[in-house]
Amino acid sequence: MSSVSMEEDDSASKINLPADIHWEMLDKSKFFFLGAALFSGVSGALYPIVVLKTRQQVMSSQIPCLKMAGSMLRSEGYRGFYRGFGTSLTGTIPARALYMGALELTKSSVGSATVQLGFSEASSSAIANAAAGLSAAMAAQLVWTPIDVVSQRLMVQGSGNSSCGVVGLKCYNGGIDAFRKIVCSDGLRGLYRGFGISILTYAPSNAVWWGSYSIAHRLIWGSIGCYCCKKDDEGGYRPDGKAIVAVQGLSAAMASGVSALVTMPLDTVKTRLQVLDDDCSSRRTPTVLQTVRNLVKEGGFSACYRGLGPRWASMSMSAITMITTYEFLKKLSTKNQETFV
Repeated sequence: MSSVSMEEDDSASKINLPADIHWEMLDKSKFFFLGAALFSGVSGALYPIVVLKTRQQVMSSQIPCLKMAGSMLRSEGYRGFYRGFGTSLTGTIPARALYMGALELTKSSVGSATVQLGFSEASSSAIANAAAGLSAAMAAQLVWTPIDVVSQRLMVQGSGNSSCGVVGLKCYNGGIDAFRKIVCSDGLRGLYRGFGISILTYAPSNAVWWGSYSIAHRLIWGSIGCYCCKKDDEGGYRPDGKAIVAVQGLSAAMASGVSALVTMPLDTVKTRLQVLDDDCSSRRTPTVLQTVRNLVKEGGFSACYRGLGPRWASMSMSAITMITTYEFLKKLSTKNQETFV
């Protein structure tokens, strides 16, 4: 069975890439069930990097990533890298279901609409992917925001519930305890702390990522031409499965770099709003403006980019595994797989 990719306008006569699998072609129950299992595994593999990124963002001073990782390993063991994972995994299944459903529905409808409006195949694909990423992120945040609020607070707790270097952090005894204390202290609104800036972070981030991925994917195929391809019966060239996966991975890494650079300051502010509680001088919940001011006081504008290395690595690794797993998932979930051989 052939891998899934997008057709190239400029090289369609030479390189024949398999057609995309659209929403109506999928067995929905298989798509969501297999997707939950596959992406839970991906989340588990990448979770330690997310913990490192989150801890760096809430520290009052800059600590190198490797030094922090070594300190965590010595003081907390491997369990320290999976603090809050149970809570995070609980939200992965419904959030991923919302994300994948919104992604495919939007991509299919916007893609068809843009083609009918006269856009080129390349432009139509980029617009559809960006719109799909935007809508998918907004839908998923309904679940992800409360899960993030709880899991991130557990992530930054050190050994013995200590929080060295972190100002304004309460201690929790697991996800249920954190959920209960947050609701008792701030009501349900506390679980959606940072929801607005989460939308402002993840919606553009996803739009930038999917749009950049579509553009990078086409540019890479346009650059390598017929290399790594075999001649087919139609007189054109068809890339092998390894080449398709390699291009998908490289495109994902490039898109992640662009997205991380554009949205890193928003992500840092969002994380601090969700994790840190009131400081000693005020009982009010910190605002976005106050959080930015505190960051700039601590380390200038560069403080907004704390954790960029782990976030870039996390986004790249997550994106590479996500896109290859996602395309594999779509292949497994097609109603008539023989159609796509």
